[in-house]
Amino acid sequence: MSYVSRKNGRRKPMAEINVVPYIDVTLVLLIIFMITTPMLQTGVEVDLPEAESKTVEAEGESTPPIVISIKESGEYSIQLGYQEDTPVQPDEINAQVVAVLATQPKTQVLIRADKSVDYGTVVTVMAALKNAGVPTVGLMTQPSEH
Repeated sequence: MSYVSRKNGRRKPMAEINVVPYIDVTLVLLIIFMITTPMLQTGVEVDLPEAESKTVEAEGESTPPIVISIKESGEYSIQLGYQEDTPVQPDEINAQVVAVLATQPKTQVLIRADKSVDYGTVVTVMAALKNAGVPTVGLMTQPSEH
């Protein structure tokens, strides 16, 4: 505690709040939040289809979507626009998709995978597309029979 001297020599205690410990605590909390926040954002955002889903309407322009197909045998193919499916290696998918999105940024990207394809394979392709800068990735399904 600090004291202020008066003319007569008596000291009067000063009533001040020491804010240094509060600043230290705030700084430590800020550092903790800065370190832990990036760890919380590791998921891939996906709008999963519902059991009875409606047909997706194309937004804005009438550009056909990019469709990435994964067969049961593990073969990959890509359909760019109105072209037919062309076989492609998994490491070439991102480059082709980014090239199309550079000229047509509103193009939808869809994944069509066989129902017996491993879930991890589909998620790996989706994560690679998200890391390449694709804003949304959709999953193609067939309507359920009633």
